[in-house]
Amino acid sequence: MGLLKNIYWEDNSNNTIVYKVDLKNDYISKGSALTVREGQVAIFCHKGKMADVFLPGFYKLDSSSIPIITKLMQWKYGFENHYRSDVYFVNTHQFTNEKWGTTNPLILRDKDYGAIRVRGYGTYSFRVDDAFVFMQEVFGTRPLFKTQDITEYLRSIIIMGLSDAIGESKIPLLDMASNLMELSADVQNKLQPDFKKLGIELVKFNFQNFSLPEELEKAFDKNASLGMMRGNWDMQMQQAQMEAMKAAAANPGAGGTMGAGMGMGMGVGMGQMFGNMMNGAMNGQGIGATVACSKCGAQMKAGAKFCPECGTPAGGVSQCPKCKASVKAGAKFCPECGAALQAICPKCKAPVKAGAKFCPECGEKL
Repeated sequence: MGLLKNIYWEDNSNNTIVYKVDLKNDYISKGSALTVREGQVAIFCHKGKMADVFLPGFYKLDSSSIPIITKLMQWKYGFENHYRSDVYFVNTHQFTNEKWGTTNPLILRDKDYGAIRVRGYGTYSFRVDDAFVFMQEVFGTRPLFKTQDITEYLRSIIIMGLSDAIGESKIPLLDMASNLMELSADVQNKLQPDFKKLGIELVKFNFQNFSLPEELEKAFDKNASLGMMRGNWDMQMQQAQMEAMKAAAANPGAGGTMGAGMGMGMGVGMGQMFGNMMNGAMNGQGIGATVACSKCGAQMKAGAKFCPECGTPAGGVSQCPKCKASVKAGAKFCPECGAALQAICPKCKAPVKAGAKFCPECGEKL
């Protein structure tokens, strides 16, 4: 065994939290020195009990620099005899870019969509804030302690606090993307007391993304597509009219002004057709809808030109029995040929029904 002249730790890793100095063949005595670098804390343990804690600096080890161990050993003659002790270095710098994520979806209550399942993931950073508490609560007696020895436990604490913080925030699902920074700060404040109990400080907590179930994402995409169609319907009708006008003007059989007029009419007609299709769909008058004939009351398809029972044109227009010209309902004479549209009594000139044999007013035989 030899005198341990200088105790120090050179950390060449980026994930070691606690390192135990190997004193198997060495002992500590008066004249030994301790070097603690920035980002480190050294802790001396005697017979399983943590004693002196050293912050960054250079120390000559004697009865004045390690008073607790001196008191525990009850030296009567100063700090002359060598002794053995466990020496631990605790890394206090920040461990960054640690990953967190939800193993199973979180079930949240949204005011717009009810109960939904979401997943989330992101990063966080932490550091040992109180080495004495960390050694008591977490470390144990291992010679080496790395970040992977505790990150799984920290992740479980994060998921528990995350669910609680999101539920209390009452942020709607569609507004979460614009509130990630505020939500990150709320989660960090929510988790800080639990980390403190372990001697750890949660330095930073970040959200990277929220994801929804595949079927819900498809429903959102479909709803957004329908919204775009509703908002641009007028523009689509105008575009359809323009396309129809171009097609008619390019038709070699419809020359000149007549072709342009036909194109204009086709464009307007197509625009009206699209408008009627939309109105019919909105009012429930789509395929299969019927209307009543203005003369005989028979049901006919919406858009039919003539009644299938009596031949009366749709829209309250009747037909001359002689020349078949269209006349307004209720007219007494045809505007084209002058034919009487109602039978008249030759004696009293009273109107009678077609096919009647006697006048209902004077009884004259017809």
